Amino acid sequence: MTAPAIHGDMTLRVVVRAEALPWQASPAGGVWRKRLHRVGPEESGQVTSIVRFEAGSSFAEHDHPDGEEVLVLEGTFSDEGGDWGRGSYLLNPEGSRHQPFTRTGCELFVKLQQYAGARRCRLEIDTAARPWMPTARPGIEEKVLYLDRSFPDRTRLERWAAGTAPRERTWPGGVEILVLEGAFADERERYERRTWLRLPPGASQLPRCDEGCVLYVKEGAVTWLSSE
Repeated sequence: MTAPAIHGDMTLRVVVRAEALPWQASPAGGVWRKRLHRVGPEESGQVTSIVRFEAGSSFAEHDHPDGEEVLVLEGTFSDEGGDWGRGSYLLNPEGSRHQPFTRTGCELFVKLQQYAGARRCRLEIDTAARPWMPTARPGIEEKVLYLDRSFPDRTRLERWAAGTAPRERTWPGGVEILVLEGAFADERERYERRTWLRLPPGASQLPRCDEGCVLYVKEGAVTWLSSE
């Protein structure tokens, strides 16, 4: 059954301070979630969430018709493919199927039903083992997670040194940003740890970072997503 959308209008700027949201129960015992965005059916629609698995919990085996992305924020997440520690990045492509669980507990950033495209490959990246690479913007380093010119979405981690203030950034295809560590600000407000920001296509901002931060950045995908 289709439920009321959560931040489903992709033409709007959205800021969600996930730390302030209550945990909500999922259909699986011991699995909790904070939904940042949802369009479509309650349990099978397009969703962006912070998910927490209690130690020893699991989710029933299920399909991902339009793919799934997982970034492990804390603990160790597991499925039939292996065990994935803090900082692991997984992309399960269109048509994939798995049964997730955890032995010790974990917290995840999860995006469901947002990766249509039969040509996408499964990715398993230990971001902790990847070196930070310099960018053209002084004070900003990156780790590229997903880049395929066949698809509009481009995903990376960015690390900003204290005092970084790049020129205006523009986002032709929109952008999603999750603050993983530290905080940054722009001309509107300050974004602290676990804040999720989505800007629509054509948006721009004047960001700055006073004390340093690490960000998850996905650009170009907002035009790909469904609207309510």
